[in-house]
Amino acid sequence: MDALKKLFGGNTRQFGMIFALVALIVLFQILTGGLTLTPDNVINLFNGNAYILILAIGMVLVIIAGHIDLSVGSIAAAVGIIVALAIRDWGLPTWLGILLGLGIGALIGAWQGFWVAYIGIPAFIVTLAGMLIFRGVNQWVGQSNTVPVPADFQYIGAGYLPEIGPNTGYNNLTLLLGLAGVAAVVWFELKSRREAKELGAEVPELWVTVTKLVLVCGAILYATYLFATGRPGTSFPVPGIILGVLVLLYGFISSKTIIGRHIYAVGGNRHAAELSGVQSKKINFLVMMNMAILSALAGMVFVGRSTASGPFDGTGWELDAIAAVFIGGAAVTGGVGTVIGSIVGGLVMAVLNNGLQLLGVGADRTAVIKGLVLLAAVAFDVYNKSQGRKSIIGLLMRGFNGNGRGTTGSHGTPLQPDETTKTSEVVAKES
Repeated sequence: MDALKKLFGGNTRQFGMIFALVALIVLFQILTGGLTLTPDNVINLFNGNAYILILAIGMVLVIIAGHIDLSVGSIAAAVGIIVALAIRDWGLPTWLGILLGLGIGALIGAWQGFWVAYIGIPAFIVTLAGMLIFRGVNQWVGQSNTVPVPADFQYIGAGYLPEIGPNTGYNNLTLLLGLAGVAAVVWFELKSRREAKELGAEVPELWVTVTKLVLVCGAILYATYLFATGRPGTSFPVPGIILGVLVLLYGFISSKTIIGRHIYAVGGNRHAAELSGVQSKKINFLVMMNMAILSALAGMVFVGRSTASGPFDGTGWELDAIAAVFIGGAAVTGGVGTVIGSIVGGLVMAVLNNGLQLLGVGADRTAVIKGLVLLAAVAFDVYNKSQGRKSIIGLLMRGFNGNGRGTTGSHGTPLQPDETTKTSEVVAKES
């Protein structure tokens, strides 16, 4: 147990989510007779859920800040139909249509952020109104018709890395991307060890570093193999490239920048953050605006994949994004959550949905199972925290955490040892 604790850095919450994802994949791989981890299924699973994962990145910041956004699906639908019509009727080139969509998303986000941050209306109410308004805009502007988009626009939602170089039997760009990912993981791990030595901090034992690198790099190389060996014409999807860039960008913003720390501070305790000099209104405005921009992007990615924008686009997307964030470890009360956690949570829901489809389970029972999984995960997590026990992830990893005692958050919720609680003094220094 001590060896595993060293191996995963004591971050039992993140490891527990990944463990649940791997367990689901293995379970469905057995139950479906090996259909889950075929190249074509993995490509379709990833490609077909990229837009939800994009929404989850924005939603986790909204939830960390202590809000909820119910309008993301309607915003995506409204932006999608406007961009499709602009390209078809105005002759806009694809790149200009994408910029138009992002600009509309920014305006919508500024509108909703104004009501939330500066007027003080709860985000739940503002975005509920937005859900109705922008669903109506989609059907009014598009007159409830389906509007096709050209092939070059479809590339952002259904495109793949092209074939280059000699015929190796694999997609060479996908192989290069996988090797670059392995190199980046090795470089960052070695850099972390070097910095720890220079600072005089505890350096993980060499076997821990080697084992971690073997596991992570092995997973990357196996995924690379699956993406590079799909049916002819497929490879790593373009939506995956977009998603990867967003994960790196928002992971950095949320964990390495002052504005990211201020988002956590506002969600943890807004009054304490304000006393420390954090501009909570600005933070609330920015997270709502950012969510709308990502909603616009997700809508365009979906339109590209489906080759057309229609009146039913975006229906229920907000529920999938919220479920991904909460399954990924975010706290209902705000102040806790990670970008990577939300992505893993989204993948858990995607694998669950895909596995049930491969088993022939109907949409009705699939919806019931997904709802029960979400409810059980959050309810069990909240119950254990209210009793001063480990969260559901901590329970899965019992014995990894020593005495298992955590600290208490600003809402009176016991935090796990791997969750970081920033004091007002730290926030004040960062301001």
